[in-house]
Amino acid sequence: MKLVSWNVNGIRACVGKGFLEYFKDTDADIFCIQESKLQAGQISMELEGYEQYWNYALKKGYSGTAVFTKKKPLNVKYGIGLRDDEPEGRTLTLEFEDFYIVNVYTPNSKRDLSRIEYRLQWEDEIRDYLMELDKVKPVVFCGDLNVAHQEIDLKNPKSNIKNSGFTPEERGKMTELLKSGFIDTFRFLNPDQKDAYTWWSYMNKVRERNIGWRIDYFIVSERLKDSLKNAHIDSHVMGSDHCPVVLELDFV
Repeated sequence: MKLVSWNVNGIRACVGKGFLEYFKDTDADIFCIQESKLQAGQISMELEGYEQYWNYALKKGYSGTAVFTKKKPLNVKYGIGLRDDEPEGRTLTLEFEDFYIVNVYTPNSKRDLSRIEYRLQWEDEIRDYLMELDKVKPVVFCGDLNVAHQEIDLKNPKSNIKNSGFTPEERGKMTELLKSGFIDTFRFLNPDQKDAYTWWSYMNKVRERNIGWRIDYFIVSERLKDSLKNAHIDSHVMGSDHCPVVLELDFV
């Protein structure tokens, strides 16, 4: 089974920059996107052979997630915990016979860290949610998680130590999650791989020089460890300030 996750930074713009060609070529069983930046009816994508599930933000042109899947899920949930709605469209959970997939666009703490308290509360809620799901069946958790966990996960760790996405608090929440029974699949399979990034600033030639951050993940329940076949980053794929991340599992 092949799964793909990509923060498209506006699906309408990304479609104009090759999204559909990549989507067709990669032939994923499940394809998750974040930051769709649209409302219902603003795009019509004919994805033959795929079910489409969208979670739109109430605010126009903001946030939003979607999942495209070849296999129809048993259930779909919008929001986390007891919530059945998600005003910023940040979460989508699809339940299949053997696992859950949870697609997330984690809130950014903002450059001035004005949203970090909300962000840390979010981290606690999503961890509790994943742990509850994991009691039922294995979980595949993916998306733009807006944190570089370790120094190896960004080009310039020393100069970013207190910046949004690399604060001790945000990194600590990722550590807590992984200690709760989950695996960062890319780092598990590629423990020493450097210069492997998924996001680059739009500043001049930053991506060309590969000055980036790894902030997009596939994280899975520990009991899926033996099912991990491959986890890689399609850094050559343009169309967004992020690139797709890919996970291959052989358990289904």
